[in-house]
Amino acid sequence: MPPWAWRRAFPQATLDAIEAAVGDSEMRHGGEICFAIENSLTPALAWRGMSGRERAMEMFSSLRVWDTEHNNGVLIYLLLADHDIEIVADRGIADCVAPAVWEQVAQTMEAAFRKDCFEQGALAGIARISDLLAEHFPPSGDNPDELANRPVIVPRGR
Repeated sequence: MPPWAWRRAFPQATLDAIEAAVGDSEMRHGGEICFAIENSLTPALAWRGMSGRERAMEMFSSLRVWDTEHNNGVLIYLLLADHDIEIVADRGIADCVAPAVWEQVAQTMEAAFRKDCFEQGALAGIARISDLLAEHFPPSGDNPDELANRPVIVPRGR
């Protein structure tokens, strides 16, 4: 997949919409959402047989999603070449939400992505994750923005 392919699926307007949705959602709860897009795995990672889930776990660490005060960060990781969505939740929220619920959110997003409805799928996923975070981590008086709201485009080789 060419390194610029993500721009077709996620033009500037879609990135702006995702950023706004994350920012708006974080006003409703005390959690943090990070949205990351990676075109494809490098040949070295693919050769090693790395799965999308394993790569999402690496990105969870690399992007420091785990480093929130209440351990309630959630990473939405998209491996664009495979239309594979992986959701990685930190232990604070993972203890409250069953893995099957995260998988259902990912499947909803993947279904939209298969129809080339990338913005719709991304916003639906953010909305559902926001609902889950609001249920378990209602906003408090002090609600700092601990992670960037702008989608992260993972550079090749990172």
